[in-house]
Amino acid sequence: MAINLASKYSARVAKAFSLRSFLNGRTSGAYQFDGVRSVKVFTPITVDEVDYERSGTSRYGTPQDMQDTVQELMLTQDKSFSLIIDKGDNTSQMMVKNASDMLLLQLQEKTVPNADRYAFSQFVRQAGTVKGISQKPTKATVAEIILDACQAMDDMGVPDGAARTLFATAQMCKLIKLSPEFIGIDRLGEKALSKGQIGEISGMQVVKVPTSYLPQDCYFLITYKESILFPYKLKDTKIHTDPPGISGALIEGRHYYDAFVLGAKANGVYAVVLADKKLPEPTITVTGSSASIACSGAQEIRYTLDGTDPRYSSTAKVYSAAVNVPQGACVRAVGYDGDQFTSDVALKNA
Repeated sequence: MAINLASKYSARVAKAFSLRSFLNGRTSGAYQFDGVRSVKVFTPITVDEVDYERSGTSRYGTPQDMQDTVQELMLTQDKSFSLIIDKGDNTSQMMVKNASDMLLLQLQEKTVPNADRYAFSQFVRQAGTVKGISQKPTKATVAEIILDACQAMDDMGVPDGAARTLFATAQMCKLIKLSPEFIGIDRLGEKALSKGQIGEISGMQVVKVPTSYLPQDCYFLITYKESILFPYKLKDTKIHTDPPGISGALIEGRHYYDAFVLGAKANGVYAVVLADKKLPEPTITVTGSSASIACSGAQEIRYTLDGTDPRYSSTAKVYSAAVNVPQGACVRAVGYDGDQFTSDVALKNA
């Protein structure tokens, strides 16, 4: 007999996900599932303003149809688990209860943390800004580093306030609390409003995460809610009581998800990392109608020839050898590596 937790334990399962995830309520829901393996995101494109004309039939300017940029993203994380609780001396009723508790423990200790870690690694990898600093922050420097990041995001037009979140490790949060610039100014540690939140800096939520959740040598991650996506296609959990070949309970679960930075709003994701662990900007050499690209230490180089950002563009290709480029083309390239942080984007006009 199978007990489908979607009906019997749905509230407890949902609570396990929402209360344990550091990203709950801090990512955008502006996407739609398109088929089995992908999601689509539609971002409206605004129009430039013009001078108002006091005569004529188009005083407000020529009307333009509202356009959207569409980013289609493929889900890659299809995870599952299977556990057996042998019946032994337990009654059938107790077996179901114990299986339910074990399921929640599995979600809390493995499923949700693993998904969060993956999401944070993707947000850092795809961040619109990966800021390299020469050395690890100290209590004397941490305030300036954070405020510099906030200023950079302000200058790029990223909305401020509670829609921004600063994710930092326990060690970095300790430095923030000890920083002379922040002591007695911002409401750090005043009230934990939700999972991991310890207070605010300049209206921005400060969330303490375990060290293992951020990639090594990434000190902070600042995100704007509408810039990051954490779509879950499937959260399926079941308890089977006395299935064939098993005396007891069989617990099964499957979760299908991914994490993305929205290209149209990538400026809302800012990672602060150790400069020595960041790839150098690629070099692009154009000779005649041929372009060669190099990036020291990179496992993969992605490029575009139409001027779009290769980190998010659907036209991006993986570089393997010199490519033909039409005259006047805009070549952009970025380097990736599993052990180093993403390079800045290089640009060269052919």
